[in-house]
Order: sequence, then structure tokens, then C-alpha cells
Amino acid sequence: MLPKRTQFFELLEAHSERVLAGANSMLRLINDLGVSAAEVAALIQEVNMNEASADQIKADLLLMLHKSFVTPLNRDQVYELTLDIDRIMNAVQDVAQAVNIYHIGAANAESRELASMAVDACSRLTRAIAALKEKERSEVSVNLCVEIERIEEKSDLVMQRAIKTLFQNEGDEQAALRALALREFYALQEKVLRACKASAQMLEEILIQNA
Repeated sequence: MLPKRTQFFELLEAHSERVLAGANSMLRLINDLGVSAAEVAALIQEVNMNEASADQIKADLLLMLHKSFVTPLNRDQVYELTLDIDRIMNAVQDVAQAVNIYHIGAANAESRELASMAVDACSRLTRAIAALKEKERSEVSVNLCVEIERIEEKSDLVMQRAIKTLFQNEGDEQAALRALALREFYALQEKVLRACKASAQMLEEILIQNA
């Protein structure tokens, strides 16, 4: 049976919703660092479950693309958007796993801010993709994509402030190693936002070409 036109949009939306759920779990995880070890472990598992679910949706979407002679949107663009959304989820999972890898026992204001910005970006992306099937809402979706790009630009300033704070004060070797670990953790958080921006730019390209 050939897939219905709406199934492409439904799977794209479901894919982005799993990523948003994962980003929300990541934010709660970072906010709970130093508060509840049990909750942190549960939230890492929650992120992993969202990643597994997103992977299955991605596989279904790519299979549908492979089987379909005609697609409602440019086939290559749908393929690239699917991979871009997948990169967000993978980046979110990397942040969650890094909590144990780098022994991150507490989160500071910058880390929490970056996580909150990631959720904001993922939320806007989900809303933009949900409107993809409605051509009359294309302007709304484009505006959401632009907002995502601005969030990523603002995150650069947060990242710079975080790195500056890390190396402001001299300390012993243990403190230096701690600073290096946190810098890697921040970089992984920033990667989530860069992946959101890439997805927004691809979606914006799709919207403009199909306006």
C-alpha cells in the first residue's frame, strides 16, 4: 500500500515531538544535578528512551521515502530534514550521557540557561513542522525558524560567558581538570542548539520553495 500524503507530515511531526520530549528531559536532568542522584539516573534513561523512539520514527520515515514514487515535498529535502532532526536528538543524548562521563555533579546558571534555550528552540521547531502541512501557515513557520536561529545566536553569548567564568580564577590541578570537563559539557550543549539551527534553516528552505 502506498503511503498517504499526510503520513510524511505526521512522521516529521512525531519525530520532532520525540526530540522536544528528549530536550525537556535533558533540561530537567540538568536542573536536578546535585539535587537527586536517583532522579538524574531516571532522566538519563528517559532521554535514551526518547532517542530510541526517535530512531524508530526516523527509520519509518526513511523507509517511506524509499518506497514512495511521489512525495509531498522535495525528497532530498525531506531526507536532509529528517537527518537534521536526528542530529538534534543525538546531541541531546550526548549531553545526558556526558553527565556521567565527565562526573557533572552540579549545574550552574549558564548550563541551565543553555538547556532552557535548547527546549525553546525544539519547541519552536516542533510548532513549525506541525504547520508544514498547511501552506497558509508557511509564514508562521518561517518566523519560527528565524526565532530558532536567533536563539542559537544568543546561546553563543551564554557560551562565551560560561567559558570566561570557568577560567577566571586560578586553582589547583583538580580545579583545572574540572574546568576542562565543564567546557566539554558546555560544548555538547551548544551542539544541540547548532543542530536546531541547521534544522530550522533546512525547514526554512523547504517552506520558501513550497510557498
